[in-house]
Amino acid sequence: MKQIFNSKHLLQKRRRLRKNLTPQEIVLWSKLRREQMGCKFRRQHAIGNYIVDFYCPEKKLIIEIDGAQHKRAKDTKYDTKRTRYFESLEIKVLRFWNNEINKNLDGVVLKIEEYLK
Repeated sequence: MKQIFNSKHLLQKRRRLRKNLTPQEIVLWSKLRREQMGCKFRRQHAIGNYIVDFYCPEKKLIIEIDGAQHKRAKDTKYDTKRTRYFESLEIKVLRFWNNEINKNLDGVVLKIEEYLK
């Protein structure tokens, strides 16, 4: 059976992404790490050929933070394809905009907590 989680071919890219988190990823990671929400999250986790921002294996939950580039048609199509793939694995995807993290972090955390319950 093919390994779909953290396959070796994405290891270097995952490491590079973890070392270069966006400001919004840093802020949200500070709320997710060390099981502060009652569940373990992983950052820059590979699932299939995709790398997700944050993943909670216990709840089968992906959290993605999107910047302005995700509004472009080609990127919206790519995101839809990714989401369908994750849903085929019965993994839920929650998406937040950078702006939401910047201006309403408490609201973002509340939405995540609501899903985790």
